[in-house]
Amino acid sequence: MFKTLRNDLPASIVVFFVALPLCLGIALASGAPLFSGLIAGIVGGIVVGSLSGSKIGVSGPAAGLAAIVLTSIGALGGYQNFLVAVVIAGIIQIVFGVLKAGVIGYYFPSSVIKGMLTGIGIIIILKQIPHFFGYDAEPEGADSFFETSGENTFSAIIHIVDNIQVGSMIIGLIGLGIILLWDKVLSKKAKFFQVIQGPLVAVVLGIIYVVITANSGSLAILNQHLVSVPVPEDTTSFLNQFSFPNFSVITNTEVWVVAFTMALVASLETLLCVEATDKLDPDKNVTPTNRELLAQGTGNIISGLIGGLPITQVIVRSSANIQSGGKSKLSAIIHGFFLLISVILIPRLLNLIPLSVLAAILLVVGYKLAKPQLFKTMYKLGWKQWLPFITTVLGIIFTDLLIGISLGLLVGIVVVLLKSYQNSHFLHIEDKSNGKHKIKMTLAEEVTFFNKGAILKELDNLPRDTYLEINLIKTRYLDNDIIEILEDFLYKAEERNIDIKLVSKRGVVENPASFIHFFNERPKSDISLS
Repeated sequence: MFKTLRNDLPASIVVFFVALPLCLGIALASGAPLFSGLIAGIVGGIVVGSLSGSKIGVSGPAAGLAAIVLTSIGALGGYQNFLVAVVIAGIIQIVFGVLKAGVIGYYFPSSVIKGMLTGIGIIIILKQIPHFFGYDAEPEGADSFFETSGENTFSAIIHIVDNIQVGSMIIGLIGLGIILLWDKVLSKKAKFFQVIQGPLVAVVLGIIYVVITANSGSLAILNQHLVSVPVPEDTTSFLNQFSFPNFSVITNTEVWVVAFTMALVASLETLLCVEATDKLDPDKNVTPTNRELLAQGTGNIISGLIGGLPITQVIVRSSANIQSGGKSKLSAIIHGFFLLISVILIPRLLNLIPLSVLAAILLVVGYKLAKPQLFKTMYKLGWKQWLPFITTVLGIIFTDLLIGISLGLLVGIVVVLLKSYQNSHFLHIEDKSNGKHKIKMTLAEEVTFFNKGAILKELDNLPRDTYLEINLIKTRYLDNDIIEILEDFLYKAEERNIDIKLVSKRGVVENPASFIHFFNERPKSDISLS
């Protein structure tokens, strides 16, 4: 792991600057103490990063859980009661891991995963544009179309015109220029520019700008447009920022309902992120999903015990890690230590970082996730790939992450069912033989109840006086529902003067008296022909 330190250290610094505002913003959007977001980021980096099998995934508080957290804190009667649900959710996730539920992650279509990455990239760009110009009405990390400020994604962009902060805009533009110059030019010139990342230089210049222009009127950046890390006065006040679960409410049914909901949503979001980061990973590592659930569960238990928000693996931080050259889990772990050390030793320095500079970093991350070329590529792959992809993208933009993915997955399932309906069989019509049409129906390798409609339609449309050959030689699985359709068709065949020839590995039968009798002389729910 330490062999890649020269890659992981610079990447961890970028991930730290991306994670810092997101941890604070998600805590604010969740109605939780600001410090709870930092706790979740620290635990997600150090604990989950150490236990996870993912080399490039980064965990922390997730925007997808913010709405659940916000409503749950009120419903359960306070934050300490809510922490009990976080601990239980972690235990449930460990159970999921032990039961090997991580296999679910392998069943998300590639088109939906690519749509998720692209949709997240676009939503990052759209949400960061207001922050880039100094309009900070919505907390960092939000991903819902309808914002807590009462606006939506696009109305917030329109209202930038009336809310531009000159200082924020200036240093945002400077920061974005430095990051692009570093990425496109300087990083290719010398190794020094690969070790010292552009985002770090942009942040340092941002802090210098804030200090220099503190008394410069319109050029100054006000506190509400800077990072806002809680600043403890002494050790006691720092320790007082930690909250602890009130386990007296553990018998409350509502606590368990919230816990299970969080465990399910956090696990699904994690598995989706694992699939997405593995696709982005240039080294094509494969993350063990069950181990990831165990790591996430352990992280949530520890986070809940010391006052942190629930944790998932998150795509924004993970993609920032990949784009910055992270090679091993060390980058995630180091970023967690950076969060811990900085909030203890230099919170006042962190509070001099302009949000517009951090927005510039995220704008670059978002663009790299949502490159225009990908739309062209997906379109060329055909409608079966394009439709789930674009549905996921639009769903994420106009609703939120989980709803968008659900819509894309639903469309993907419909596409699969439609193709299954179409591909259950094919017909070959030959010339008349003995005064009858000879029609050969060859069934697919696997025929299930999804194919009932297509096969039933073809059988009903057969003309009178037909010679029908049903070929099952390549069929390995035939659902009992299909056998029942064939059984019912025997009566219609006799009425319409249709002769039937059944060909399978078991032999050839002319005008079978019963299909069920042919398939092992008794009805079965699953008939295997292999």
